[in-house]
Amino acid sequence: MDHKIIGANLRRIRESKSFSQAEVADRAGISRIAYGNIENGNSTPKVSTLQNIALGLGVKLQDLVVPVRTLSKVRFRAERKMKSRDNILAEVARWLEDFNYLEKLLNERKDYFFHNFLGNLSPFPGINRARFAAKRARELLGINAHEPIRDIAGLLEKCGIKVYPLSLVSDGFFGLSVSADDGGPAVIVNVWDRISVERWIFSAAHELGHLLLHLDAYNVNESAEDKIQENEANIFASYFLMPEEAFLSEWNATYGLTFVERVMKVKSIFQVSYKTVLYRLSDTAGDSIWGKFKNAYKARTGKTLAIKDEPEALSPTSFQQAPEVMRSKEPDSLSSSHFVEDRLSRLVRIAIEQDMITLGRAAEILRVDLDTMRDRISWWV
Repeated sequence: MDHKIIGANLRRIRESKSFSQAEVADRAGISRIAYGNIENGNSTPKVSTLQNIALGLGVKLQDLVVPVRTLSKVRFRAERKMKSRDNILAEVARWLEDFNYLEKLLNERKDYFFHNFLGNLSPFPGINRARFAAKRARELLGINAHEPIRDIAGLLEKCGIKVYPLSLVSDGFFGLSVSADDGGPAVIVNVWDRISVERWIFSAAHELGHLLLHLDAYNVNESAEDKIQENEANIFASYFLMPEEAFLSEWNATYGLTFVERVMKVKSIFQVSYKTVLYRLSDTAGDSIWGKFKNAYKARTGKTLAIKDEPEALSPTSFQQAPEVMRSKEPDSLSSSHFVEDRLSRLVRIAIEQDMITLGRAAEILRVDLDTMRDRISWWV
């Protein structure tokens, strides 16, 4: 075991969980000095000690001893500093390694649909560039001007983009993306159950916008948000999910409704967040539309919209409710079934059926325990 690798992994995991060295030492049943020497790479611990530390941190033993590939061509920006950033990047790197390993093993590498896409766009950033990119992307994918996008995860996988629905307890992290030069292209979306499914969908389209518009900004060392590029990606996502002609047709059809009712109706038709509708309206009405909507929503409901709120949305934890309860929320609601990654699961099944990987390796790749993996196999048809 390489004590330097163990120390680096320990520091990364401990800091992501906001534990002090003393807290980890106490959980593992060792002294703070002994733990400090292990984390600093000054001593090589016994396997039994490492097992106790892993148990105390709530991770697997291999998470402490396996070196993590360093990603470089990543776009991972946030308004505020994230303690879990390094941990997320490490998890994404492991996931990409597993995905690429399976593709090579089964000779099922999927070509990236949008190679050289950037070369067909104006070099100048702005709203018009983002609009054109969204329209062009839909055309290349064969999506007509009035067709809503019902399965964005499947659509991204169809064009050679790997999709990772990663659940992280954070309302400040919605997603990131990795370029084709670093094992991708890949889009990672935070599917924590307190973030709406509509937001998951928007985040996926937003990251696609970055992949198509901002490849020169993929640098893991850059962590601060670029407001201009973020706005471009937002506009791209809005036009990709709601093409202009179809949006205007549906918006005009709701002319007799109140402002809030119109936004809710249009968002349900296109299966998007209310924010996606407001991004579109702000193009012509200006940024004041956001304040007007929040005021109108509060006047109608008596509630103030928080940053993570999605009005009239069905959260994934509510998906197990009785059917009549679910129906009462339709058509303005989405379930977690609207954001399902298919391709990695398919590759794992093929590899198992062809005896290329073990059941344990399959569980490891899909990030589930062995019992869950056995249960999944029992329901394959």
